Amino acid sequence: MSNKHSSISPSWRGWLIWSLSALAFGYAFFHRVTPGVMVSDLMRDFAIGGGMLGVLSALYFYPYFLLQVPLGALLDRLGPRLLLSVAVLLAGLGSFLFGAAESLAVAYAGRILIGIGSAVGFLGSMSLAARWFPPQRFAFLTGLAMFSGILGQGPLAVFVETYGWRASQWGLGIFGLLLALAIFMFVRDAPAESEQDEPKQVQAWSEVWRGLRRAASLWNTWKIALVAGAMSGPMLVLGGLWGVPYFMRTYDLDRPQAAYLVSLLLFGWALGAPACGWLSDRLHKRKALLIGGLLVLTCALGCVAFLPQPPLAVSTGLFIIAGFSGAAMVPSFALVRETSDASIAGSVSGIVNAMTVASGALLQPLVGVVLDYMWDGTMLDGSRIYQPEDFQTAFVILFMTALGGLLISLTLPESPR
Repeated sequence: MSNKHSSISPSWRGWLIWSLSALAFGYAFFHRVTPGVMVSDLMRDFAIGGGMLGVLSALYFYPYFLLQVPLGALLDRLGPRLLLSVAVLLAGLGSFLFGAAESLAVAYAGRILIGIGSAVGFLGSMSLAARWFPPQRFAFLTGLAMFSGILGQGPLAVFVETYGWRASQWGLGIFGLLLALAIFMFVRDAPAESEQDEPKQVQAWSEVWRGLRRAASLWNTWKIALVAGAMSGPMLVLGGLWGVPYFMRTYDLDRPQAAYLVSLLLFGWALGAPACGWLSDRLHKRKALLIGGLLVLTCALGCVAFLPQPPLAVSTGLFIIAGFSGAAMVPSFALVRETSDASIAGSVSGIVNAMTVASGALLQPLVGVVLDYMWDGTMLDGSRIYQPEDFQTAFVILFMTALGGLLISLTLPESPR
């Protein structure tokens, strides 16, 4: 990024443009966690168990994962305005398709389309933040963007309880179409003076793929990516799908109550991300924060998996701690850039970001498969009912994931800076 862009003083227009892009990121994040408040409805309407439900939810992540690295080059070539508006439009259309699905195949297609449309949100928001704001606000804006999608589960649960899950998807589709139109009308890729004064430098596709191959050949890149995935995966499993039914079944809560409690895990993540990023910069330590975060995360998940039905307040606290400590993965992006050649910084960052999403794609169905294996045959209104001990057995997977990440983190290099 040039110094010219870095010296820009944000105006009301910059805040408007960034806010729309942050809303697009929040919209994508909201789609990521919506299946968690529809578990019984989806199992009933599509006559599926936990494993297939995990696949349905995780289909969001597969295209998201595959698109992360090439999107960096596309943002440079086409600009965030065009990509964001088209992406949000696709996510909105996917919502309509998902809400109208009468067969599992159509639901799969809708969820995949939502995943494609959601893939641009994070990178597009950060691209516009870098273009319209000085660099010292970057971490703050990253954390602020997280707030746009974390607290939506509770209100969505109330809406689903009142009007049904299909109506909620159609409402999300309408919102997506309106947001896509607003982004196309009001967002601009960069301040006018920057666009005029600086020629746009675009890498050739051959250089992009050469950099990606080089980044993928570095073992440290994959170790850091695995650590980041081990920290983000539990959040995507508990906050995105299985946390709400766990609270409902274990503590006999209704869906809105359970959804609000699970939102606190995401709230902990949103607080932890900017806090850990700030602390990492201030201490100039990356590895130590990753190890510390994984140590706390492993202990919290161990308590969730092995304590015999702790009190509700304790479980809620453990979820918040898991969210906050998992957010300590933020320094992994700085570490992978600082321990790699500057010419492939975008490629190594893309690999790490892709792995954080891939962890959810792998773990959500895996937890569902274990729940199906433990299921005792109990049904209610056409959906499977899992016992509290079934959830705890399945959550051992999350504990082992965090423990594996902790062991790998001990072998990471420290930042040379």
